[in-house]
Amino acid sequence: MGGKKLKKITERFFKYIKIDTKSDESRLTCPSTESQMGFAKLMAEELKGIGMEKVLIDENGYVTATLPSNTDKDIPVIGFVAHMDTAPSFSGKDIKPRIVEKYDGGDIVLNSQENIIMTPDDFPKLKNYLGQDIIVTDGTTLLGADDKAGITEIITAMEYLINNPSIEHGEIKVGFTPDEEIGKGADLFDVKNFGAQYAYTIDGGEIGELEYENFNAASARIKIRGRNIHPGTSKNKMVNSMLLGMELNSMLPVSERPEYTENYEGFFLLCDMKGDVETTDMNYIIRDHDMAKFTHKKNLMKNAVDFLNKKYGSGIFELELKDSYFNMKEKVLPVIEIVDIVKKSMEDIGIKPIVKPIRGGTDGARLSYMGLPCPNIFTGGHNFHGKFEYIPVQSMEKSVELIVKICENYAENEEIININK
Repeated sequence: MGGKKLKKITERFFKYIKIDTKSDESRLTCPSTESQMGFAKLMAEELKGIGMEKVLIDENGYVTATLPSNTDKDIPVIGFVAHMDTAPSFSGKDIKPRIVEKYDGGDIVLNSQENIIMTPDDFPKLKNYLGQDIIVTDGTTLLGADDKAGITEIITAMEYLINNPSIEHGEIKVGFTPDEEIGKGADLFDVKNFGAQYAYTIDGGEIGELEYENFNAASARIKIRGRNIHPGTSKNKMVNSMLLGMELNSMLPVSERPEYTENYEGFFLLCDMKGDVETTDMNYIIRDHDMAKFTHKKNLMKNAVDFLNKKYGSGIFELELKDSYFNMKEKVLPVIEIVDIVKKSMEDIGIKPIVKPIRGGTDGARLSYMGLPCPNIFTGGHNFHGKFEYIPVQSMEKSVELIVKICENYAENEEIININK
């Protein structure tokens, strides 16, 4: 696919990441930040510029476009989805990327003034990219590969298909969403009007990643009401809400904390705890891939709160438990061929598939439950949401090649054409 394309990938990526599109959980608007709407308009112009059709931006900042079929075959309409926002947990303003050409396997000095160094001792997967060109930050911001790399790769792949009409493909949809990083990316996604039968989020990590399982997720907000009395006269009167919160946390299994879990193991995470003697607020997230274990974890939280209310008095603990999203596996397994065709496409272009569960969630999880089965595919990036984020240019190039090959294989493989028909 050539060196010119590689250069175009980096130019496009750098243009996108220089726009600060950090989302804001405290805002109720969609998109949550004005910069995302500005970026959506840029995306729309970019899509029109490469020749995509039916390019639309809705009032909530969702961008969609269509590449018409160039064959008479009856091929499912497929889509590719990525998100426009970057994580609010780290600065995405004034990103200053640079390319470490032909990486030699040593330390990478991101910022000499602040002594910010990325080492293969801390990040051993760097060694996988010896001789490659690695895009890094200057150590003061995140990079934004999550998920502007995905946007870059999708648009570059569509441009390649448009410029190479000899590659047979069906109708292809692309969609770019706001506010994924704050859990709202699929909230207002119009699946019916998007018009795809299946889709793929381009929002994964290292080259080869292919994911169709994710956590079942819930949030638990707990308010604890204590009683503040002058400590000199507080015997048998004071109720310290902070200590009650510590007691609640001690009732949850220590081994089921994120720092002790991996692979398919779920967890409870105490995200924040704020309070004083009178009132304490605690916020947890609860995660598990297995629905039965997920339900058990939620019940464990409920039972702990019920026990403490019986111990200290009704209404001392107030629990709000809310499901966030569910494991897309349930919706993907009936059409597992859409995963198989990605595996085949990876193998066709020399990539070894790394099929593993997501220890998190994506827009694809929500979209799968909205009627659009949507596995997740790599972007090539590493260390998302922080100053050590990086992405090899060659991984981005392979992502583009993979998207093109997936479109090509849908047209060439009759077993895919006949899914669920």
